[in-house]
Order: sequence, then C-alpha cells, then structure tokens
Amino acid sequence: MYNEIERNQRMTWIIVIVFILFLMFLGYFYGLVTDVGYYGIVIGLIVAVPTTLIGYYNADKMVLYMAGARPVAKKDNALLYNLVENLAIASGMPTPKVYVIEDTAMNAFATGRDPAHAAVAVTTGLLQVLSKKELEGVLAHEMSHVKNFDTRLSTVVVIFVGMVAIAADLFWRMGGGRKRGSRQGVGILAIIGLVFILLSPLVAKLLQMAMSRNREYLADSDGALLTRYPEGLALALEKISSQDHLVDGTNNAMNHLFIINPLESLDGKKIGSWLGNLFSTHPPTAERIKRLREMII
Repeated sequence: MYNEIERNQRMTWIIVIVFILFLMFLGYFYGLVTDVGYYGIVIGLIVAVPTTLIGYYNADKMVLYMAGARPVAKKDNALLYNLVENLAIASGMPTPKVYVIEDTAMNAFATGRDPAHAAVAVTTGLLQVLSKKELEGVLAHEMSHVKNFDTRLSTVVVIFVGMVAIAADLFWRMGGGRKRGSRQGVGILAIIGLVFILLSPLVAKLLQMAMSRNREYLADSDGALLTRYPEGLALALEKISSQDHLVDGTNNAMNHLFIINPLESLDGKKIGSWLGNLFSTHPPTAERIKRLREMII
C-alpha cells in the first residue's frame, strides 16, 4: 500500500511539471508566429503557474460541479452520512464531505487532494438499488482511494485533460480568427490547434493510463478489510456492471474516477475485448469480483 501511495504522489508531481512545461511549449510556438518572440515562453509560464495552482487546489470542486453533485447533510440522508462517518472513524481519517448525484444510473466516485480535503459522491440510483451492506462496500472502496491518495492523482488528471482541450481550442481560434494575410505565418496557429484537437483524446488517455489499474484492486481489498465483508462490494460491483445506461454528463476526462467506468459497464460490452482491456482505466470487473470472493477475512 505504501508503495502505491508513494507512486501516486510521485506521478501527481510529474504530471504537474509536465503540464507546466507543456504550456511553456505552447507559449514558445505562439512566440514564433507572432511579434512576442521568446517572450511567448514567459507568457506560457505566467499562464501555467496560476492555472496549475488553481487546478491543484480546486480540482475537487471542479469535478463535483462537472458531475452535477450536490452536498448532503446528515439530516438529508442519515443512512448515507452515518455510513461514511463510521467508515472514516474505523479507517482513522477525517470524515469526507458527502455528495449525491441525481441520476438513476448506479455509480460512485471519490475526489480530493488528500484525506483532509476529500469528498465522496454517489448517484441516487445507487442509493435506491443497493442494500446497506453493498452501499457500505462501495463507500469503503471509495474512501480507500482517498486514503491511498489515488484521488489526488485522478482528480488532477481530470482537470489537466480539460485544460489540454481548452488550449487546443484556443490555438485553433487564434489561428482561424485572424483576417487572411494580416500576418505571415498565423496559419501555423490554426495547424497547431488542429493537431492538438486531434491529439487531445490521446493525451487524455495517456494521462489516465499514468494511473495504475492496481489501484482498483488495492481499493477493493482495503475496502473489504475495512467492512470485514468482501461479498458486499462483490455484489455491488455485479449490479453496477450489469446496468444498461450511463451516468448523465459523464465524459472521457472523468470516467476513470468512478468505481466502474460508465463506458465499460454497459453489459460488459467493452470489458470483454482485448483492445478495451488494454486502454481501460479499470481492471476487468469479473476479475475484481473473483478476487474479492477469494479473500478470507
């Protein structure tokens, strides 16, 4: 577990540094085709530093907003809040903030840069379908992600993937928005923007693949040890993976956050393919269930 925590912390800072260098690289190209010259690198750095800080310290709020999650107090849902509170006490971590997503699809995720700034979100569909023991298993899994610092890495990836897409769109607009012949070489901006637009899905997938799929196995086992009931999470995973619809508003940038990737839970259509497994952000659900049922507690 400690090796995984160290890896997550190391990969987070590597991605942050690469993102800053990426924006400086964009600034360099911008300077080449405009009058600013090498000052473009400085512009890139000026944009990169505050953007990175805002993304790092506010990524959890951005992700919750993107998911359409609303905060839940104890008086709103005593069962859900008490489960989270009891699991936090048992694991020795602060109680995460609790959120609910109004959606009939079953899923859940955790976010936050550390256990002191964490949140757990579940869909209303999950609350309606799962039993108490199954819901507890899901929550224990998500809180294990928080304790292992998986959420810091996965949340940062969501925000930086979005920023790469914004940068691509910005270059495209800067290049295409100028009048023809107004400045020599401005078409290069449009070309750069087009390249980034085409490559941004690949960049998103590469960033997501920086996260070890073992994090799900580890969170499964840690969650099962926390509840002392692996079957609860195993049954929950079976129900979530068998549903035939997605969580509304999900996108490729944040699907890796969920306990099961929404795009891979549609009757297992993608799980069974070799290519799907290669690029999947989660290990096969059937294997996760098998491992849970092989645990002896």
